Amino acid sequence: MIDIRFGPQICGELSASSTREWLVTDGRGGYAMGTVAGLRTRRYHGLLVVAGETPAARKVGLVSLDPAVTLPSGQQARLGAHEWSSGVVDPRGFELLERFDLTEGVPRWRWRVGDVVIEREIAMAYGRSCVAVVHRLISGGPVRLDLAAACTWRDAHGERRADGPAPRLEQVAGGAVVDGAFRLAGPDWTPEGQWWLGVRHREEAARGLHPDEDLWYAGRFSGALDEPGAEVSVLAWADDLAEEPPPATALVEAARRRHRAVVAAAKPDDDVDATLALAADAFVVRTATGPDVVAGYPWFGAWSRDTMTSYEGLFLRTNRADEGRDLLRAYAATLSEGMLANTADTGRVEHNTVDATLWFLHAVSRHVAVTGDTDLGAELLPALHGVVAAHVAGTRYGIRVDPADGLLTQGGPPDVALTWMDARVYGVPVTPRTGKPVEVNALWVNGLAGLAELTELAGRDATELRDRHARAAAAFRERFPTPAGWLHDVVDAPAPAYPLGGAPHHDDDLLRPNQLLAWSLPYAPLEPDEATLRRVTEGLFTPLGPRSLAPDSPGFVGRHRGGPAERDSGYHQGTVWPWLIGPFVDAYRRAGLPTDDLLVGLEGHLTEYGLGSVSETADGLAPHAATGCPFQAWSVAELLRVRRLGR
Repeated sequence: MIDIRFGPQICGELSASSTREWLVTDGRGGYAMGTVAGLRTRRYHGLLVVAGETPAARKVGLVSLDPAVTLPSGQQARLGAHEWSSGVVDPRGFELLERFDLTEGVPRWRWRVGDVVIEREIAMAYGRSCVAVVHRLISGGPVRLDLAAACTWRDAHGERRADGPAPRLEQVAGGAVVDGAFRLAGPDWTPEGQWWLGVRHREEAARGLHPDEDLWYAGRFSGALDEPGAEVSVLAWADDLAEEPPPATALVEAARRRHRAVVAAAKPDDDVDATLALAADAFVVRTATGPDVVAGYPWFGAWSRDTMTSYEGLFLRTNRADEGRDLLRAYAATLSEGMLANTADTGRVEHNTVDATLWFLHAVSRHVAVTGDTDLGAELLPALHGVVAAHVAGTRYGIRVDPADGLLTQGGPPDVALTWMDARVYGVPVTPRTGKPVEVNALWVNGLAGLAELTELAGRDATELRDRHARAAAAFRERFPTPAGWLHDVVDAPAPAYPLGGAPHHDDDLLRPNQLLAWSLPYAPLEPDEATLRRVTEGLFTPLGPRSLAPDSPGFVGRHRGGPAERDSGYHQGTVWPWLIGPFVDAYRRAGLPTDDLLVGLEGHLTEYGLGSVSETADGLAPHAATGCPFQAWSVAELLRVRRLGR
């Protein structure tokens, strides 16, 4: 894996160390997450964040475990870090850091106070909501280490304040149970029980959200570090509170062994592949219904569009096809009226996308093509034929095959956005894309051809599918090219001067990256040419992937910043989306153009934001600062996929 290591100049500079985030996960959607500095900059940061019935229903439990070391002289050095509502940062333990590294997926800090060096490592138990925090004396001593446990128990998207009831603290052997929800265990527990008022999260302030909360100082653990090698460890866990986990040091070593095994199973070609294979592992979770995919940390749960777009990279290019087979079966069971369920973070199961189902057709086709698993193809064939039949007949939101040309169109009420460009502001879609979107129809053409092949592999006649595919592909080639040399983003869209459903239509020729799928998919309707790709590259490409809108287009937003409405307004109006590097590179390869230099920026990004991972989005203008989730499934999956396919 790539070497992720920072010395004192990065660690001690808050603007640098507080914007680099680490993540360890429990395989269920829970996690521990924070910054290199140790400063919590998000409401989502914590050492024990517990997944509920779904990965999105998370609760924050143990927030921080602040170390303070008492030296032989009696002097005390505080190694933690908090920012307060006044803007003051105190303590400033990051100024004593001499190194941070992320080794085999385990974050490690080293603080130096004179000749005393103390190390911290954090890992989670796989398959259980449990975190282990290990402190070790590397040199110097003897010293005493106190660990102040700041706690809460609240929804990950909110805050808890001192004007409400304090968390209930129950004394148990070796520690305490907080609010009956999670347990703390370690040496020499001393209960405290007081509020820390006005802890500030600077990233929430930047996102226009309430930045402050109050934390409950539950108590502290203490232990002597008499000589190098001595350890003081703390465990925190939820679920079965009576079942004590293995020792913390054993959990850290178990995490390292598992991470090595995950990487080895993926058979990486180089250190970047190995890093991406481990990054991919964070998103593959096991729920009560089987395998699933977390779309992004820290705030997303499972979204079917993201899952299916990520499928090949997360499962097939990491040799996890057995888990993938179970996932595809489970998702097939959610089909209704030919539409795949979108297991939204709201907790409701909704069928409200035009493209997730088409990505599902693609995922099944790729699974069979890569693995040779024709049994799964045959098993799912009736469901897949049902998808096509429902789209031909017409399904929810006006999604139907236009009998005039065989292309897929979508309508729906004016407050609905059905494509991946689904941002809404005050209930109004920013990019409604009503009509026939280019990537939706590329996926439709691709899906028909892939399903025809699966049908023939099962020994059945695919003549009707082949005819539908030929007709839709011919219509695509006729309708989507623009005089400007690229493809329309939407054809047959309602004219702006007319209400939704009005008679006149127009074709939207704004330069967007959605057209890449028309050249990149296995059964793409068009062959790319160098001149067209050069135009698209000039208008859209950045070091972190394509922009969602060219800078010279009306409505372009270069900075994905501000409050929720401002950010959502720019979400697909110029913001960079790293996941689009996949179709971008595929299109280049199909055109016979070199691609190695296209990935340099994203590979460098692995040490810049979400450490060892790829962000959800970035600013459309230089220096293309990362935004959104620091750890995003389809960003990782598509970079991993195109790197591995290129070797």
